[in-house]
Amino acid sequence: MFLIGITFLLPFIWMLSASFKPETDVFKYPIEWIPSKWNIVENYKEVWLGKYPLYLFYWNSIKVTVLTTLVSVLVSCMAAYAFAKVQFKGKNVAFLVVLSTFMIPSQAVLVPQFILYRQLGLFDTHFGLILLGSFSVLGTFLLRQFFLGVNNEYLEAARIDGAGHWKIFFTIALPLVRPAIATYGILRFIWTWNDYQNPLIFLRSENLLTLQVGIRKFADAYGEFYSLMMAGSVIAIVPLLLIFIIGQKQVIEGISLGGVKG
Repeated sequence: MFLIGITFLLPFIWMLSASFKPETDVFKYPIEWIPSKWNIVENYKEVWLGKYPLYLFYWNSIKVTVLTTLVSVLVSCMAAYAFAKVQFKGKNVAFLVVLSTFMIPSQAVLVPQFILYRQLGLFDTHFGLILLGSFSVLGTFLLRQFFLGVNNEYLEAARIDGAGHWKIFFTIALPLVRPAIATYGILRFIWTWNDYQNPLIFLRSENLLTLQVGIRKFADAYGEFYSLMMAGSVIAIVPLLLIFIIGQKQVIEGISLGGVKG
């Protein structure tokens, strides 16, 4: 397993190594995994502050991704709790309707969304982009399954003490499904960070572009400079590595909790 893991890591190691080299040494054979000549400062400075400054796209991606993740987790949690623990007329039908929307490809609704956003004045704004990712059918379904596993006796005890749905939701239900929330939050962060389609279609101003679209523009300008391309790629994956390293304990707990329930 260790050897297989190293094999899968080799492309990432080469990418990191190439980002440290002068352009003339990138494709030197045999491969120099540890560069004989270092060009770190020049490569990353050009990527960060060059013709297409990735620092601006980076900030836009962080802003959109963090806000989208927070809003999406909150909305999905509230919807999941309602479908799992709140009794209201037509609940099962409503949940079936929500699930049915998961079968509709996102590309099929792009044109109606585009027209609606133009009419509402949300086109070419970060708020509109955040709104697109604020609800997830998969997140609602995933979290609902965990809320169903919460013992109703806890909720009934709080209800007897006079707590309403909001207090029960925030003080009892959410802490009990924290591993599931962390798992979905990490997935939502990764999906939003890597999203290329929505920023490409719903953003026009260059100062609003996210990192994925910005890297595409950067590649058009610097595509023949592989050292710079690799430096840009390294910068793009750093937040994903950090968020997974920070949240991996919660992810493992969520998987273990789901396995025990199964």
